[in-house]
Amino acid sequence: MRFAISMPQAVSSGSFDSVGFREYLTRAEALGFEGAWTTEGVLGSPGLGPMETLSYAAACTSRIRLGCAVLISALHSPAHLAKSVATLDQLSLGRLDVGVGIGGRGRMLSAFGVDPDTLTARFVEGLRLMNELWTQPKVNFDGRFWQLRDAVMEPKPRQRPHPPIWFGGSHPNAVRRAVRLGDAFIGAGSSTTAQFVEQVQVLREALAEQQRDPAGFPIAKRVYIAVDDDAERAQGRIADALTRIYGRTDLAAVAVAGTPGDCVAGLREVADAGAQMIVLNPLFDDRDQMERLAAEVMPGLS
Repeated sequence: MRFAISMPQAVSSGSFDSVGFREYLTRAEALGFEGAWTTEGVLGSPGLGPMETLSYAAACTSRIRLGCAVLISALHSPAHLAKSVATLDQLSLGRLDVGVGIGGRGRMLSAFGVDPDTLTARFVEGLRLMNELWTQPKVNFDGRFWQLRDAVMEPKPRQRPHPPIWFGGSHPNAVRRAVRLGDAFIGAGSSTTAQFVEQVQVLREALAEQQRDPAGFPIAKRVYIAVDDDAERAQGRIADALTRIYGRTDLAAVAVAGTPGDCVAGLREVADAGAQMIVLNPLFDDRDQMERLAAEVMPGLS
């Protein structure tokens, strides 16, 4: 079992603690986490942007992989996003993982000039264009949304042909799209373990249909988690945190919360469902939670 940790992106007081952030990442690397991951949320909760945060994280670390789950790529210009990804992969010396997803129609798409009826088409075409910009010396592209003539983008990403593309998504169509277009799949933190089981089943069927080797297609899941000697307190605190983030009161079941033993049992269910890597995502007391997870929970799953 491999573990990654979420980066603390919230800036609730209005000022970013750069020293604390650097210490957090340095400690995550020392504790042996494989990766450190961000999320993307342009509007809504007060959080740092993912690409900027990842760039800062690259300067704070030397070994740990850096990822985002997920970039809502259809809301970006694919040329700009391709350039940002290639630049960050170079700056991090090839440690970048790129998560992408459609994000759903519930977002304020009008803020980004995106027609909800074209969301999926923009997403797929944008990925195709980014792939060409990362891999081709010169790009001629005649798409529905973007057209390029003799376009050159340099430098290419350090990882070849490009950083691993992790797909997020919960609908069966999105899971199948991950197999068709992506390199890996990551289940959302807002999905329960039972829902993740269903997603992995669809994923494995799609891998077989497309004759892709499952060993070459990693599966991960983000897990909101809280560890406390008082199980009831852990469950209450993470339920409150999820309500603040999502504005809903029915998401407590997506989290793993309780004593160290409770957390080991909950994460083992996620692993048994098919996750080869788990992105642990505390929602409060980030440093203390990371220390307890590394000392009291992760060893129980080795």
